[in-house]
Amino acid sequence: MRDTTPQPIHLADYQPPPFLIDEVRLTFRLSPRATRVLAQIRFRPNPAVLPGHDLRLDGEGLTLVTASINGQPCAARPDATGLTIPAQDLPEGAFDWQAEVEIAPEGNTALEGLYMSRGMFCTQCEAEGFRKITFYPDRPDVMAPFRVRIESDLPVLLSNGNLHAQGAGWAEWHDPHPKPSYLFALVAGDLRASSDRFCTMDGRDVALNIWVRPGDEPRTAYAMDALKRSMLWDEQVYGRFYDLDIFNIVAVDDFNMGAMENKGLNIFNSRYVLASPETATDADYASIERIIAHEYFHNWTGNRITCRDWFQLSLKEGLTVFRDQQFMGDMRSPAVKRIEDVLTLRARQFREDAGPLAHPVRPESYVEINNFYTATVYEKGAELIRMLHLLVGDDLYRAALDLYFSRHDGQACTIEDWIAVFEEAAGRDLSQFKRWYGQAGTPRVDVSEDWADGRYTLTLRQSTRPTPGQPLKEPLVIPVAMGLIGPDGAEMLPTQVLELTGPEDSFTFEGLPSRPIASLLRGFSAPVVLNHALSREDRAVLLAHDTDPLNRFEAGRALARDILLAMIREDARPGPQYLDALRVMLCDESLDPAFRALALSLPSQDDLAAALHGDGQIPDPDAIHAARQEALRLIAEALAPELGRIATAMQTPGPYSPDARDAGRRALRVQAIGLLARVDKGAKAAALFASADNMTEQLGAWNALLAIGAGQQETTQFYRQWAQDRLVLDKWFAAQVMQAAPARAADLAATLTQHPDFDWKNPNRFRAVIGALGMNPAGFHAADGAGYRLVADWLIRLDGVNPQAAARMSTLFETWRRYDDARQALIRGTLERLRSHDGLSRDMGEMVGRMLE
Repeated sequence: MRDTTPQPIHLADYQPPPFLIDEVRLTFRLSPRATRVLAQIRFRPNPAVLPGHDLRLDGEGLTLVTASINGQPCAARPDATGLTIPAQDLPEGAFDWQAEVEIAPEGNTALEGLYMSRGMFCTQCEAEGFRKITFYPDRPDVMAPFRVRIESDLPVLLSNGNLHAQGAGWAEWHDPHPKPSYLFALVAGDLRASSDRFCTMDGRDVALNIWVRPGDEPRTAYAMDALKRSMLWDEQVYGRFYDLDIFNIVAVDDFNMGAMENKGLNIFNSRYVLASPETATDADYASIERIIAHEYFHNWTGNRITCRDWFQLSLKEGLTVFRDQQFMGDMRSPAVKRIEDVLTLRARQFREDAGPLAHPVRPESYVEINNFYTATVYEKGAELIRMLHLLVGDDLYRAALDLYFSRHDGQACTIEDWIAVFEEAAGRDLSQFKRWYGQAGTPRVDVSEDWADGRYTLTLRQSTRPTPGQPLKEPLVIPVAMGLIGPDGAEMLPTQVLELTGPEDSFTFEGLPSRPIASLLRGFSAPVVLNHALSREDRAVLLAHDTDPLNRFEAGRALARDILLAMIREDARPGPQYLDALRVMLCDESLDPAFRALALSLPSQDDLAAALHGDGQIPDPDAIHAARQEALRLIAEALAPELGRIATAMQTPGPYSPDARDAGRRALRVQAIGLLARVDKGAKAAALFASADNMTEQLGAWNALLAIGAGQQETTQFYRQWAQDRLVLDKWFAAQVMQAAPARAADLAATLTQHPDFDWKNPNRFRAVIGALGMNPAGFHAADGAGYRLVADWLIRLDGVNPQAAARMSTLFETWRRYDDARQALIRGTLERLRSHDGLSRDMGEMVGRMLE
């Protein structure tokens, strides 16, 4: 028997596959409890590897019916993780492996491999789900063309590639492009298509289909529009065109992720496909647009060129996130999009980098790869692409990408391959920049300044705290985009990019008429923490006059953070300087309403906890919550007349449109009404809830009421109105928990888990209650530990049926070392309880172990 104890897999141990595959032929005879999968795989020895290797095939949960090589039965004995054919039993040269296995999709609650979702057969194979379908070398560097036959009495039978033939009860698909097994997909069900066509730049007429359950067709229009715009944008900006005759998208209700880029057959969580003005918020529309684009862009950055091994995951994900960020900036407001991306990075990735789950963009080892689909790999990975783009410029970036596509099309690549094309295109050594991929942690850049006789000297120092397994850090290449602003608000120096490469570098600017205010890290040019001591007066100047929109936002956010920290530490209040600056910004009609809505928001509870922890203080979740509530009330009191005018002026006449202009107006209107609820007892919010003809305003108004402890009648009304809509009902669950008073949040969440509509095996619904509790930090961190106990109870239950989803939710505990001794003791006890649970999955075991150790 093979040892099945989970062992770390190390990047340093990579070995190329001893066998390559020329073609895969699969036949599926679908049955909920007894699907038969017949595989015929043409293997050949890898000429780059010495001969004499066993044939090792991955396989989990498979019942082997028959196995043969070149038509001759072979003695294959599966173990817990696959099967091995000894080298002496293999013929010389190429050979055909045939196997028939039986699987039970209906019982596959982990939602990996082939499973069922409300009567529909569907797959999820990334990262290692294909081994739950048939025996196969389930690794990304083994690529092959696939031919698939599906046999079933269901009306719609889909797989990758082009439809080759079909008849009553069967369909055959052919994908001519070599792909790894993680990109395999199959869907079968009673579905309806919303269809369109797109003509590519090389003249290919592509059939576009979005497949949904009967009745959902009217809610696919925006997804289709987003798909066509994505295809056109990728041609115009990157010169990449689609390469099959059909592009299919399927909406699935039970899905662990957001979506999956399977070649020619993208499978989506239904929340990222279905939208109508009455059921989807503006944020939902934006998410649909972004994720549709992201998965389509993977056709080149992920499918045509994939990653050699899972340590290189950011090669496809970081690059594709950057591409979808570019797309969204072009489709909407680039400034607002960049602010949103930075806020997301800080909320998710900086938090990850600061705790026990910190890891490099390219990890050195893992036990379960599903645990490394993280903000570091995705969002920080995208920031590395953005820095490369900034360092080499637009033209050389495009030249490097063109070289990457031409050189590596059809290959499984590494970070080294990626860096090499930039070195060649730009003619510069990027070996120091490459450290970003291997070094965990968020760098801190400390700023000091000197001014004398028209000479301004800026000194930057970089440092990175130790992270698990990496006590020592090396200097990185940090691009610092900066400008200089005069005390009167005039720009003295337009944006230029400084490169911080040593532990400390100084930069001098001469001939200046007065002491400047440095606007640093413009556009958030590097994923670092900037420690720049500015007075409130200087921040006010930047808030009013900085030509960089992100730094203008940052100045206001820093003022708000300073005030909130003072309110937490002592009996302080927002001063007139801050309130006047907010008033000016709020009423500045030259500013995008979406920007003004963001600027009105306060730093999150988690942001404030991180700031206190970074200053060496112990954050008190209750004090943080109370300070934010009081600050919101005081802002509302001070700006009530202006907020009232904004609430009226930002109404959107005419029919609903999800475009950036109208979405920005609604965002500002909802923000204004949310603040006013704190001084008018929710009068305007209640009126908006009653009159709203779109989900953005209805949900925004209801949230405003819940936030002040009102809205009970609206809660009942919202449920009655939307009880039959599964996606809207997720919002009903989540809003109640997120807006609950901290003292009752855990109890409310526990009560909602007993609601007849709480389907805990559905990932969306589980996140809507248990995940939402984590988004109410003061409630989750209640001093009595009720939040910790509730989450642990449900993680144990979920881990038994869906380990991947449970492990991801366990990150709610990752910041536990920030807090006081009593809370730390409670969380440590909770984590120890999880770790000692009988039958704990490999996924959960790795996460809990990392958080504890």
